[in-house]
Amino acid sequence: MELRAGGLDDPRVRALIAHHLAEARGATPADNAHALGAAALDRPDISFRAMWEGEELLGIGALRRLDADHAEIKSMRTAPAHLRRGVARAILAHLIALAREQGCTRVSLETGTAPMFHAANRMYEAVGFADCAPFGGYPASPHNRFMTLAL
Repeated sequence: MELRAGGLDDPRVRALIAHHLAEARGATPADNAHALGAAALDRPDISFRAMWEGEELLGIGALRRLDADHAEIKSMRTAPAHLRRGVARAILAHLIALAREQGCTRVSLETGTAPMFHAANRMYEAVGFADCAPFGGYPASPHNRFMTLAL
């Protein structure tokens, strides 16, 4: 597995982002679905990564800088054919390390509470993320879970 910076112009990456958006938005009311599309991920404050095995896309993830010491994990998604292979854990570990390299003392994330998010929530908990108050302008709702990790 190789994690590469960028890739938002690759049609395979765009297809996985579209799949991620469709599933996340299908499981969460529109006002509470905060997944980002490819265009929204292509910003200077976001570091986007794609995990590859040769030419096969395994998963994606991004780190959004919120302020000088706080970053947010965005758009974590494993390609359906590669679930349960450690792809998400590897991407998450890299994004946490990247946040540390950038001088962050905290990294947070927003995820869903629907059943499709349960495996991701267990992974975040296992890494040490703990529930926190909404951040970054997100509204509180029963459909969203906010978590943070001190670095």
